[in-house]
Amino acid sequence: MIYKAYALLALTMLMWAGNSIAGKLAVGHASPMVLVAIRWSVVMVALYVFKRKQIAADWPAIRPRLAYLLFMGALGFTGFSVALYYALVYTTAINASILQGGMPLFVFCASFVLFGSRVGLEQAIGFVISFIGVITIAARGDFGNLIALDINFGDALMLAAIVSYGIYTAALRSKPQMHWTSLMFVLCLGATLASLPLLALEMAQGATIVPDLSGWSVITYIAIFPSLLGQVFYIRAVELIGANRAGLFINLLPIWGAWLAVIILGEAFHLYHAVALIMILAGIGFAEYRGRNSSRH
Repeated sequence: MIYKAYALLALTMLMWAGNSIAGKLAVGHASPMVLVAIRWSVVMVALYVFKRKQIAADWPAIRPRLAYLLFMGALGFTGFSVALYYALVYTTAINASILQGGMPLFVFCASFVLFGSRVGLEQAIGFVISFIGVITIAARGDFGNLIALDINFGDALMLAAIVSYGIYTAALRSKPQMHWTSLMFVLCLGATLASLPLLALEMAQGATIVPDLSGWSVITYIAIFPSLLGQVFYIRAVELIGANRAGLFINLLPIWGAWLAVIILGEAFHLYHAVALIMILAGIGFAEYRGRNSSRH
């Protein structure tokens, strides 16, 4: 069961890393709110068309928690996606990918605040090691930039994105029991509803870019892999090993993201990227290994 969760999380991080690459490729071919609105509405409609009987069967479990689930979709799906796609207008896909390694901080904090979850010393140490790597990226290898508050606007947006998704990850713990398709449907419904006013605002500002062929190619990838399969795999992994341990695997996303950004986008890979990646890997390895050993005793 544990290794099944590991495999699901590894695939999830690969697909989510591809989301950052796709978002960068979409710049100039589809505006951020068009991406977000189409992304979640397509998945929502597909789930309803193919799984409406299952959704109807789970409605008694959904109805009492409908407001909560809609909010979760707005926070974890729309909130994260909006910040990510706007961030990619201003920063590199490598930076966006590596900065997502900071999510475990907010998973830990939200789990503690919302549920009083215990965070082991080893997990805390592992997180600190990983988070220093994340800060290295935000500071572009020069910690004087933090003191001077000289941080790229896109990197700042990515920090907002990981806050929203970290809270969403922790809050998955209290979701009602239902089939995964029903859960995904109602989360996507919340995400779609939340995206519409933001899309209207983008249109009012004259910033909307209707997708061209390249834009539709990106949307197709985003809808199928990071939006549907990635979310389902992640939800299942959280069920298997818990939010804190699953959240640590988000640190694998920078590895996939950096590799894809160099190979597909031709982005430059600097020494501080390498240092950050080493620290992130060391942190996740230490925290997960020690956390797993502790759970056996």
